[in-house]
Amino acid sequence: MTSRFPAQPELAGHPYFQFRNNVLYAEDVPLSHLAERLGTPLYVYSRAALKAAWESYRSAVGQRPVLVCYGMKANSNLAVLKEFARLGAGFDIVSGGELKRALAAGADPSRIVFSGVGKQAWEMRNALAAKVKCFNVESEAELRRLSEVAQGMGVRAPVSLRVNPDVDAQTHPYISTGLKENKFGIAIESALDVYRSAQSLPGLEIVGVDCHIGSQLTDISPYFDALEKLLDLIERLAQAGIRINHLDLGGGLGIRYTDETPPSPKALLDHVFERLEARGLGHLHLVLEPGRSLVGNAGVLLTTVQYLKHSEARNFAIVDAAMNDLLRPALYEAFHGIRPVHPRAGQETVYDVVGPVCESADWLARQRKLVIEQGDVLAVESAGAYSMAMASNYNARPRAAEVMVDGDKHYVVRRRETLDDLLKGESTLP
Repeated sequence: MTSRFPAQPELAGHPYFQFRNNVLYAEDVPLSHLAERLGTPLYVYSRAALKAAWESYRSAVGQRPVLVCYGMKANSNLAVLKEFARLGAGFDIVSGGELKRALAAGADPSRIVFSGVGKQAWEMRNALAAKVKCFNVESEAELRRLSEVAQGMGVRAPVSLRVNPDVDAQTHPYISTGLKENKFGIAIESALDVYRSAQSLPGLEIVGVDCHIGSQLTDISPYFDALEKLLDLIERLAQAGIRINHLDLGGGLGIRYTDETPPSPKALLDHVFERLEARGLGHLHLVLEPGRSLVGNAGVLLTTVQYLKHSEARNFAIVDAAMNDLLRPALYEAFHGIRPVHPRAGQETVYDVVGPVCESADWLARQRKLVIEQGDVLAVESAGAYSMAMASNYNARPRAAEVMVDGDKHYVVRRRETLDDLLKGESTLP
């Protein structure tokens, strides 16, 4: 039987976002209903999609000694964090604020690793008081500061040095972190000497080796290149009498935004453990720090077409979401799929989908074939990661609400900011 509705390609988050009778649903909730009731812009997350993404790691781990720490910079909403805490995740944090949020969501501090290049003394003190699993230290100066802070508190700080293996992750330069020119980590050529310094400093306990080469990796061969360098380093550390308990390979597995075929967690883990066994290092525990791959395709951003503007050079669909709601296209020229929530039949027109912010960089999608009219609601795909987490109030725009869908129910997990919210905390001169 021929459908009376225009055919719709599969979404990146399928099957948790799919069309039924020509209306896009999140699980069992029509997105048109959410847009009408709660307004737009609106972030919508699928609880089932979060669980399925977590399960892809859990099943890949099996009974092997692996701690999966959610890289919460991707999406730090308390409801998202709580879901992963319930599922047994650890957390990878990069600030004192993220520590606060993780603990508020019920995270087990002994399953938290503290990364980041610029940890301040107050952040170190809070993390030591919480008894986090490990500090991923990124410079000798940070190592000395952590030693001083730990000494002052009368405790020992568990440390792992983040090693920069000078491996090209073959991703966008802004999210590549493992090359010599990147600000992250300690050059692998210097790592042994820095470990010796760590061993000599009071208040520190060496527990691991850490590495993170980049984000949105769709080819895992760079992981394996970095792994071999790290295993060589661990062998040199052992010869120097420095014992390592765990190896942290970071995160970075990519997701599908358009036609990518990202590797699975199982493909990564199977090879890593094969190499550990072959090198006689099977006793090591493994730490992973996935972020995007757990939440990226678990969310969409809903936005309403305000105006259609046709010109000789370009056609513009001006929507109510903007670069302050989704920064990735402006920052990385990133691709996000765009779908009408209620597709129309008709002749397609090529549009740039742009927001109302006063910047030429304010665009969500370029040169997309769409059949749309003023007032239509669009869904921006793959908005679960680095969307609300990077949102701002630029142009004095309130940040959007966040909603979690669970089956046929939905919950507002962050209310929409008001204009009055924008003025809080400010004052004028007398």
